[in-house]
Amino acid sequence: MSFNLKKYQPLFYKKSYSVKIFLLMILFSFISCHSHSVVSKINEGGIEEKFYATIYRDSMGVPHVFGKNDADAVFGLAYAHAEDDFNTIQDLLLGARGKLGSVYGVKYAPVDYYVALIGVWEQINKRYDNEIPQDIKKICDAYAAGINKYASENPKIVRSEIFPLKGKDVIAGWMYQIPYLYGIEKTLSKLFKKEKPVFSSDIYLDDEYNFDPLKIDLIGSNVIGVGPKKSADGFTRLLVNTHQPWSGPTAWYEAHMKSENGLNITGGLFPGSPLVNHGHNDSLGWSFTSNSPDLIDVYELEMNPLNENEYLFDGSWKKLEVEETKIKIKILGPIKWTINKKIYRSVHGPVLKQEHGTYAIRYSGINDMRTLEQFYRMAKSKNIEEFKNAMSMQALPMYNTGYADKSGNIYYVYNALLPVRDNDYDWRGILPGNTSNTLWTDYIPFKDLPQVTNPDAGYFQNCNANPFLATGFRKDISSFGINETAGIEGHQTNRSLRAIRLYGGDSSITREEFYNYKFDNQYEKNSVMAYAIDRFIEDFNSQDLELLAAVDLLKNWNLRTDLDNKAAALAILTFPLTFDIADYKHDVDLITDRLIDSIKKLKSHYGRFDVPLGDVQVLVRGGLELPLDGGPGNMRAIYTEWKDGKMIAKTGDCFVQIIEWSPEGKVSSKSIHQFGSATNDENSIFYNNQSKLFAERKMKKVLFSLDDIEKDLYKKYNVSSLIEY
Repeated sequence: MSFNLKKYQPLFYKKSYSVKIFLLMILFSFISCHSHSVVSKINEGGIEEKFYATIYRDSMGVPHVFGKNDADAVFGLAYAHAEDDFNTIQDLLLGARGKLGSVYGVKYAPVDYYVALIGVWEQINKRYDNEIPQDIKKICDAYAAGINKYASENPKIVRSEIFPLKGKDVIAGWMYQIPYLYGIEKTLSKLFKKEKPVFSSDIYLDDEYNFDPLKIDLIGSNVIGVGPKKSADGFTRLLVNTHQPWSGPTAWYEAHMKSENGLNITGGLFPGSPLVNHGHNDSLGWSFTSNSPDLIDVYELEMNPLNENEYLFDGSWKKLEVEETKIKIKILGPIKWTINKKIYRSVHGPVLKQEHGTYAIRYSGINDMRTLEQFYRMAKSKNIEEFKNAMSMQALPMYNTGYADKSGNIYYVYNALLPVRDNDYDWRGILPGNTSNTLWTDYIPFKDLPQVTNPDAGYFQNCNANPFLATGFRKDISSFGINETAGIEGHQTNRSLRAIRLYGGDSSITREEFYNYKFDNQYEKNSVMAYAIDRFIEDFNSQDLELLAAVDLLKNWNLRTDLDNKAAALAILTFPLTFDIADYKHDVDLITDRLIDSIKKLKSHYGRFDVPLGDVQVLVRGGLELPLDGGPGNMRAIYTEWKDGKMIAKTGDCFVQIIEWSPEGKVSSKSIHQFGSATNDENSIFYNNQSKLFAERKMKKVLFSLDDIEKDLYKKYNVSSLIEY
């Protein structure tokens, strides 16, 4: 979606000397008083309650935040994270406020429109005071206070459009982001095209399909739990291994939070989150992988030809809800232009009026404000029953969830907020909006989701694949009668195939084996990669000697992505991968063209195409360039972008944590980050201090006790929400 600014162009766009002088004067005035006004604003509108925290930075830069109560720890976390990545946090908060366009210009105005369209602030302003529990409000206020505190100390880098922050901003952040995480932006982008969109589960009908794995959601995650009876030493182990972009709003940040009233958790979180999102506390741990159930439905409304704001529903005309929103767009410096846009809603949800039709959107968890509360209840859980109770809130609409604890329990659930739908309709296509038969209001109960506790197999895995095969090639998990309208995955990724072979095939897994299996870098013989190569070789028809030599190299490839492997780089550059063989689009001519291009790329920089992977695939960070093994779809997942003769890693393996509990219930863990704690400060010693370890497939000890933290202390300091002005 886009906005045409031409008809809104004000007179100051004329290129006159006087106007330029006028604008420069305004800009100078804005800059000179900006710092003063921001601090004053924060001071005047700050959170009334005061918070205090002590921050310990260990030698790797990881913040350990201690507070008297949970809110104090949240306050300290916000401040510490702002020290390391303030700009990203600001951008997320700008997005949640619907202010991106006012800072970054017209390109980001659609995001602001989206915030208004799904009614983020309409819902918050109506319901926050009465529906958000007091303990969660306190958490929200504490996080806002932490960001406000940092902003008051660094006014020159502050986006004044969002300060002072309020607790409501934290809830808005979750409401704004969650639908993005399961694809609402893809649905909206299709609806905003000039032609009537086609929605289908068939990837061949997706007009955005191309041969770039980063564009077809190949990026995924791994979660694996191994119970005592399958461990050689009787330990319980859990792998936390989500695959995320290495920078931006969904890049992992590592932290430890501890309070005197029970919060004690370490792991990874996203910018803008007041809590660790996955990791472990004293008693248990958990992690997620992405799943892709059908959580979004599109309805075409039958509009009244005599009234453009009425639609047919169950035989009678019903009025659309109509409201206006103002979207501010940056023009030049502090100069902004305001556009008025109408927002429409039906009984289904948000409505879009397009030339090819009028459409309503309904999505799981619509208007739900409880996501943060669920994360908090999970973090405070002390046993499997409490954890399941927290999960049963179903305020997190998606994500496979894996769990393990000190008592030796392991647990997996295909977590999803699955609508109860009528089987008579094609829910993957556009639905008729004129009948209540297509308007779902209920969800499948949590207890009926695919799940297993302490499976006989002694382990579980999910690597973005079929949940009914979480324990291998035997159906330990019942479907509970969930029908096909749920859109539950039926495929097996290479990572799931490898996990089943490695973890499932080993009856006595040592600590070293658990670790090594996670960093496995091989493709299975029945993986999409192997299938794609076999199909191509079978259909390849050329007498070109160089191409024949390249095909022979691929034919004899052992499907590994070790640093010294001479076929891996060529294969990764050439073959487009998908999660599912059924979705793979085989086109011998197109693949041949890609092979030719890959050969040219490699030869132009290395003089040959059989280049060892470690010479080509690299981690680049702050002056470092480090060779990386692994590849797309590996357990050691690495996704790259070709630039200047290198495959530069940008996504995949990032924050990794391996947690274990001894037979006596003592917890310990190791972790690694692909960069370091200072994700946004190139001058910091923590900007890339973990990169070498990451490239070498090594991990560091997670410090969880104060004694261990103090023995490895880099810096200790206290922070208070009191803002001096």
